[in-house]
Amino acid sequence: MAPRAPTIVNVGYRSTNFWVVSAGTSRLLVDLGWPGMIQPLLANLARMDIPLAEIRYGVATHYHIDHAGAAQDLKQRGMKLVVTPEQVGAIPAMKQWTKPADGYTEITTHDNVVVPLAESRAFLATLGIGGELLHTPGHSDDHISLLLDTGAAFTGDLNPLMPDEGSRARVEQSWALLVERGMTTVYPGHGPSHPVARSVG
Repeated sequence: MAPRAPTIVNVGYRSTNFWVVSAGTSRLLVDLGWPGMIQPLLANLARMDIPLAEIRYGVATHYHIDHAGAAQDLKQRGMKLVVTPEQVGAIPAMKQWTKPADGYTEITTHDNVVVPLAESRAFLATLGIGGELLHTPGHSDDHISLLLDTGAAFTGDLNPLMPDEGSRARVEQSWALLVERGMTTVYPGHGPSHPVARSVG
């Protein structure tokens, strides 16, 4: 019997989506909150009846403060941070975009779980989740996306309709890769989920 499709719940706030992908009580958090604002995230998890202790791992699509700002706060509460080799160098660089008033907790790097892209499918399978992590640069060099076997894709800030200055070709290449690998539904970092056809052309 084929495994059930993972469930997807948005626990986002402040115009940014944070997605909980669950295979039963084995859960992965995609994008990790704003700096100094762990409490709204915890409140939304509680409101959706998702115990924080069941979020075994978290992954940021990229290391900008609205997508990874609460990563260390979550680590201190038991979550393990998954990073790909493409992201390792971007983690310490994120601090430069924060101010003391932000309440940012600096992310430690010695205790993260580094998962090469080629091994991401096997890693996700240990969580009961069918899918893979793909390097999708364009918005930033360290940008990755989670693509589930169901066609659901967690694309962070990768958006072919609003590419950054000078990165249109890379955004389009990354988007084409996701489509080629079977993306059917987009779960973006900002805005509602939608079929992939709405994002192209």
